[in-house]
Amino acid sequence: MDRNTMDEVIAAFPIESASNGRLVEKIPYGNGHINDTFRLCCKRPDQKEKSFILQKINRDIFKNPSQLMENVVHITEYLRGIIISQSGDPDRETLNVLQTRDGANYYQDRNNNFWRVFPFIERSLCLEKVEDQKDFYDSAVAFGNFQKMLADFPVETLHETIVNFHNTPSRFQDFKKAIEEGNRERVALAGKEIAFALDREKDTAVLTNLLAEGKLPLRVTHNDTKLNNILFDEDTRKALCVIDLDTIMPGLSMYDFGDSIRFGASTGAEDETDLSKVQLDLSLFEIFTKGYLEGCAGSLTRTEIEMLPMGAKLMTYECGIRFLGDFLTGDHYFKIQRENHNLDRARTQFKLIADMEAKWDEMKAIVQRISAGI
Repeated sequence: MDRNTMDEVIAAFPIESASNGRLVEKIPYGNGHINDTFRLCCKRPDQKEKSFILQKINRDIFKNPSQLMENVVHITEYLRGIIISQSGDPDRETLNVLQTRDGANYYQDRNNNFWRVFPFIERSLCLEKVEDQKDFYDSAVAFGNFQKMLADFPVETLHETIVNFHNTPSRFQDFKKAIEEGNRERVALAGKEIAFALDREKDTAVLTNLLAEGKLPLRVTHNDTKLNNILFDEDTRKALCVIDLDTIMPGLSMYDFGDSIRFGASTGAEDETDLSKVQLDLSLFEIFTKGYLEGCAGSLTRTEIEMLPMGAKLMTYECGIRFLGDFLTGDHYFKIQRENHNLDRARTQFKLIADMEAKWDEMKAIVQRISAGI
């Protein structure tokens, strides 16, 4: 990032007037893989600090940033109204977009890059993995409550920021294309994993068929419900705010539930090479299911609840075939740190699926038991 561009972008936003202070520091922030993120720190006359998050939206992934920002603004303003009506703190319990000096929700620089600013939520922390079962439970309540608060939002007004993002049948077709067009040596190396994925083709359309038949409602979904997309209060350690709203769009509630299970209830890292370490932790599955359904507070239908285990399986499967497809075609999407990294990632997802299948009846029984008690 050249200094002139950075200065141009910062000048477009009323950072100092919004903070009642002087900008003293601008530094790269976080470890996200998609957008470029910076923290802007201002010092007030009383020497207290107020910060802002400045982000450049990744146009390689998000083809229409203006539509993305329209989604973000509509959702955060809607949430702000609900939080105020519930006597909450709208400055800490939802993201808030800082407008430019011209009243826009983003700034487009001379190089056609799109930038946005959020006030930094002070005294908050982000967790990269489950450190305590209570953290996982609290994140589940937060994601469930997020779903509940948006239950009456007009989903048809949202744009699809990444087309077919969680459309598993479409992802499967992309995967088959990757097999056909991929590097032949890599295709041969991944023969066992390819066969595993192809053997489960019948599962790919289970949820989309139910949606087409009118048996599942289309909802506002976050679509990237990893634990690190929740901010926790630094003082109370309670889940505070759902962040990273770039993929918020129409979807199914099982997507959000399933992605959380895939990420948080596995006993192994996403790129673990020792597959004996990768299993579904049923205790974490139960904890998250309980928190999610409590957070949803009756806003889900019976069919949605019954399909929660399938959501966990399909989100894991979908992620696995995306990792594997990227490996076959040269690792262009997911960043890698070693040879065969994406193949290792695919293998962990498929091992997790195999363990889910072995524990399928237990998963269904857990969901049934918890839903009956709420």
